[in-house]
Amino acid sequence: MTIRVLLADDQALLRSAFRVLVDSEPDMEVVGEASDGAEAVRLAKEQRADVVLMDIRMPGTDGLAATRMISSDPGLAHVRIVILTTFEVDDYVVQSLRAGASGFLGKGSEPEELLTAIRVAAGGEALLSPVATKGLIARFLAQGGDTHDTDRDPARSERLDALTGREREVLVQVAGGHSNDEIAERLEVSPLTVKTHVNRAMAKLGARDRAQLVVIAYESGLVRPRVD
Repeated sequence: MTIRVLLADDQALLRSAFRVLVDSEPDMEVVGEASDGAEAVRLAKEQRADVVLMDIRMPGTDGLAATRMISSDPGLAHVRIVILTTFEVDDYVVQSLRAGASGFLGKGSEPEELLTAIRVAAGGEALLSPVATKGLIARFLAQGGDTHDTDRDPARSERLDALTGREREVLVQVAGGHSNDEIAERLEVSPLTVKTHVNRAMAKLGARDRAQLVVIAYESGLVRPRVD
């Protein structure tokens, strides 16, 4: 299957460069370009995009608002959003993850990293490395998370009660940014078993993907932020 990619950035030159790169791959194609968030939401619907490469800072409706709109639309539940950012340590990135983004990627990344990110997002995985999780999400939630209480879901802590002991263990590992293979090795189970636990935890907690699981783990208090 061909991955349908939507580019959302207010810089035409950057969009053009991304288009050439994406269209050069046999398993993906650019189906639209948006210069602001409102246009990104519209094109995501019209072009049936699978993955949106979303810039945060755009005129009018910004990338954060557009991410919320797409993530909250049941008709766009299949759409995965990858945030493109100039600065990897950015409060907006975490807000985007809370809003439903699958992860983020620095604009200075290598071309192969961008292509890998698209494939990872399309496959339902999260673009969150251990460094990103501990250095960005944990720090933000520890120092500035209380300023965004409107984004929090008080019921999430109660929903954790629905998880089994093993699902909680796996969730803690996911919150550390570890892959299924790494978690399997740590817990001495098979990667397939880990995947099953992750999927069950997502279903019970109402998470779109692994990125949402990470946010829920921190916001519910299951994992305590550490600021080194």
